[in-house]
Amino acid sequence: MSEAPASRSAPRRALDALYRGSGALSAFFLVAICAVVLLQVGANAVDKIAEWTTGEAIGLVVPSYAEFAGFFLAASSFLALAYTLRHGGHVRVSLLVRRFTGKPRRVFELWCCGFAALLCGYFAYFTMRLVIESWRFDDLSPGLIPVPLWIPQTSVALGLIILTVALADEFAVVLRGGEAAYMAAERQLEAQMEHGE
Repeated sequence: MSEAPASRSAPRRALDALYRGSGALSAFFLVAICAVVLLQVGANAVDKIAEWTTGEAIGLVVPSYAEFAGFFLAASSFLALAYTLRHGGHVRVSLLVRRFTGKPRRVFELWCCGFAALLCGYFAYFTMRLVIESWRFDDLSPGLIPVPLWIPQTSVALGLIILTVALADEFAVVLRGGEAAYMAAERQLEAQMEHGE
């Protein structure tokens, strides 16, 4: 994470771009949630004003806004996972790992990254199977606007796949004797907190 941009390899730059892109997509879906909710709030306000002035509400509604907000929330949450991991934003119970130094700590970090990568890979595989089944059987959401369920499910699967790649990436870095990006980010955050920044 602290390497100079010129010294980073093409695969490293590609992986970092993947994580940044996933984080940017996550932010986009957060903005989409805000937009959908604000549209519905605006529709409710117009309805209320019409009711006060004419005695009758217009009946404005954003169709399936709750379902869309839910789909956007799932997309935002899962697409943010890898970016958040790389920047040390996940809650980690580090009481045990902080007690280790040197090789025992490296072995413990390898076990954590490896096990997490396998677990996320397992979830990603079965989520992709769910996407394929939803697509094959043409499953639709139950809202006013029926949405093919494979569309929102794809963002969840994609987020899990990118998280699996990020965990495997961290595993490879630690295996080569380097420091996981989340550790560097945590240390930087601790230093900022000590200096009151």
